[in-house]
Amino acid sequence: MDAQSYNAALTELRTVRDTIKRARAELAKLEADRDQRIAQLAAYEKAKAERIAPAAGLSVADIVARAPVLAPDSLAVANAPQPAPAEHNQAAAAAEQTPAAPAPAMPPTPAQPAAPPVPAAEPTAPSQAPRTLPSIPDGDSGDAWFTHTRGLASTRPNFTQQARSTVFLDTTTGVLVHRSQTHHLDLADQSAAQILTAVFHTIPEGAERIYITAGDPWHRDTDRYPYLRDAVAAWLNAPTPGWRTDTGRGRDRMAGHFVHARHPVGRYQSENGEQHVEIRSVGEWFDVDGDDPHIVRDAFVLLWQALRRHWSDAVIMGSPSQTGRDLWTRTIPARGQHADGFPVLSEELRGLLHATAGQGRNELLTPPQVPDQLPQLIEYDRTFAYAKHTWKSPVGTPRRITTHTFANWSEKEQMRALFGCGHWHIRVTVPDAWNHIGLLPAPAPGERAWHYPAEPGATFTTWAGGPEVHTALANPLMPWKVEILDGILWEDGKPLDEWARKLKETWTNLSAQAHFQGDAQQARAAHLASRAVRAILLYGIGSFAQRPRMVTGTTPRSTEREVPRDAEIIGFDDELITWQRPTGFSRDPNAHPEWAAAVWSGARAALLTQRHRDEGVHAGALHTPPGSVVAFRTDALYLTQPQNWPYQRQPGDYLLRGHLTGPLTAPTNEEELLTLRDAGRAALTAGQEA
Repeated sequence: MDAQSYNAALTELRTVRDTIKRARAELAKLEADRDQRIAQLAAYEKAKAERIAPAAGLSVADIVARAPVLAPDSLAVANAPQPAPAEHNQAAAAAEQTPAAPAPAMPPTPAQPAAPPVPAAEPTAPSQAPRTLPSIPDGDSGDAWFTHTRGLASTRPNFTQQARSTVFLDTTTGVLVHRSQTHHLDLADQSAAQILTAVFHTIPEGAERIYITAGDPWHRDTDRYPYLRDAVAAWLNAPTPGWRTDTGRGRDRMAGHFVHARHPVGRYQSENGEQHVEIRSVGEWFDVDGDDPHIVRDAFVLLWQALRRHWSDAVIMGSPSQTGRDLWTRTIPARGQHADGFPVLSEELRGLLHATAGQGRNELLTPPQVPDQLPQLIEYDRTFAYAKHTWKSPVGTPRRITTHTFANWSEKEQMRALFGCGHWHIRVTVPDAWNHIGLLPAPAPGERAWHYPAEPGATFTTWAGGPEVHTALANPLMPWKVEILDGILWEDGKPLDEWARKLKETWTNLSAQAHFQGDAQQARAAHLASRAVRAILLYGIGSFAQRPRMVTGTTPRSTEREVPRDAEIIGFDDELITWQRPTGFSRDPNAHPEWAAAVWSGARAALLTQRHRDEGVHAGALHTPPGSVVAFRTDALYLTQPQNWPYQRQPGDYLLRGHLTGPLTAPTNEEELLTLRDAGRAALTAGQEA
């Protein structure tokens, strides 16, 4: 792209921006009209929120927020038994945080014998007030959280995972690859029904998994829906003659469709129940850049062969997170200290970690924190970053460390605890002379939003992992004031070490193949396979976090009263209403949010500072001049000045990914940042090839 094309593209982008603004304004008018109609309906003496909700395409909580007069009189009414429409369990997506403590607040998911509370009403306009994070109750009630869930532990499997027959399909070209054979399908409308019919007609023995390598057929009707999720839900739930939604089988409890805007999963079974098949996006594993299905197939073959060198029974499952957790369970010791498995924390502590341990750091610094005109934009990305932080993880029964206990320890004991595996409730004060970026996450408006206060003298209360707390106290610039209000401390263990070591060796082997392979197609396949290994570790760690599950379901429009009261309407057409609702935590034997939290905390701390022992140098955002950090994106740093950080192709090393010369207008939103990022990567590649 030359400068003229770049400027023309910017003009077109501004046109799209203005169109979006007009569309949002129109949407705001429609929503105001809808809310007015809800208020009119609420004036009817026999009006009920559960009837208005599906008609409005909102949840009951949304209706009550707009018309409080419709709120139930008691919990008994709110939790009256509901009809049981057909429900489908979504796949667990995948895939870290002296003075008296503040008043205790229960986390959102404690185990309670009573009926669940009424869902919190969502305000019409998003609140700008920061979230208040939960804390551990005082006294015996809080101490009771520090245990494990009875009868629930991760144990080594005593069965061999079965491989599934897989095909690879480009729905744009119709090219289907099955083993060593290539077929061409006629996919006029790219519906799920047509894909299933064509694949099973072409391959009489059938397939159990269909990977879509290109075409994104679930986006074919996006112009008919306001949001991508609506279009995806409609595609998944469209009629499929001869097939119905899968309800699960055997050890595989994954059932029903997984509605995701870009990487959905359609699960179907034949009417006679004899055949089960998934339609999935290969984008769950790696980004495909015009690669045909043959290369994608070869990538999966190389991946399987490389994993088999470390796991004799390795099987590639539907998603990286499923594969990662299955491989991990096969590293659980058969004898020794953890031969009985790794117990799962109490539901209360899991709920606390879910609410207080964020994942990657995503932050954009805008003027006046950075110059209006950037001299350049340089992107550094930490290679295979999470693999750097799996050598130590929490094990054993956690201990509660109160502010009194911590204060009575010696300085050596305090630092040992902060170096250990812990999650701390803290009050933080930014130094008065501070002039750099924020160091610790604080809750921001939004369900899972975090920001990083850096204003001198600012004080906030939050939760953070040991690596971040230690970095704040011992950073290379000046120590922050951190007061321990409460904490959770585990023994140091290595439950992930063997698993991660094997994946790192697999990644190294495939990366070397990609670098030295003489055949361009095989080199590309090896590169994609190495990216798949990264996804296995990344999403495998995320799956340990075990977010509360969502259930999706459909209800005929003729029986819309049967939509569950706590459900959110995510799509509807003339025949069906599609909805989803949270079901809380399942009894997952592999739920270990403490492991995910520890890895995420270590990764966020390493974005600030990390030492390269062999070279004796430090890298990270705190080793750059103030005002030179433009953004963080999970494992990546965006700077205005280049850095001479060592890169030895090891996990955690900072790789130069993009370099765009300026002057450049500082980005003010994510879209602008990503546009500059892509331009910077293209410019760096062009410069390297020149």
